[in-house]
Amino acid sequence: MAYSDAVATFRTTIQLQTRRFAEWAIAPVARTGITPNGLTVIGLFLNIGAGVVLASGEWFPGGVLVLVAGAFDMFDGALARVMNQRTAFGAFLDSTLDRYSEVAVLVGLQLAFLRAAESDLTMWVGVTLAMVILANSLMTSYARARAEGLGLDCEVGLFQRPERVIGLGAALLLPYNAMIVVLTLVALGTLVTVYQRVLHVWRLTASERTQ
Repeated sequence: MAYSDAVATFRTTIQLQTRRFAEWAIAPVARTGITPNGLTVIGLFLNIGAGVVLASGEWFPGGVLVLVAGAFDMFDGALARVMNQRTAFGAFLDSTLDRYSEVAVLVGLQLAFLRAAESDLTMWVGVTLAMVILANSLMTSYARARAEGLGLDCEVGLFQRPERVIGLGAALLLPYNAMIVVLTLVALGTLVTVYQRVLHVWRLTASERTQ
């Protein structure tokens, strides 16, 4: 089995186990009357709150909020499956608000670096990392959406949204120097993911170039 196939198999196994856990955990919420779209909106406001907390210079609480808000990425879909309310609009709303969530958190992170860095160098390193993560996160999502618009499956890549959320949230819980290292890894991971999706589509469309 090729390395990429092994990674894909491992990712699929983790995703299935995570979905089962999320469905089990969210089942009691289904009886409260809240809708999957309602959870999606709550997740957006939690991410906005995380961005505001980060912008105020509170790294650790901001990281906790990022991770809590990221859980709603699992729970809104899990609730939709439990309640049998999976809809095209729900999927569209989830993807759209996810982009706003990433913007809110990463803009908040940039503002945190602007106000908290001890020197111009550390400030611009932090701001640049946040900008790179934001740009590549949006491009990762755009690449998939554009590919699917052409009828091509493009759910591939090292740093999809769950990995980005976990990496970013975990980084914010660490001391400053360690945080910069982890953010650098996330930035590189998101860049690699965009490349992987472009390469994936290039391979899928190889037959067009041989005609």
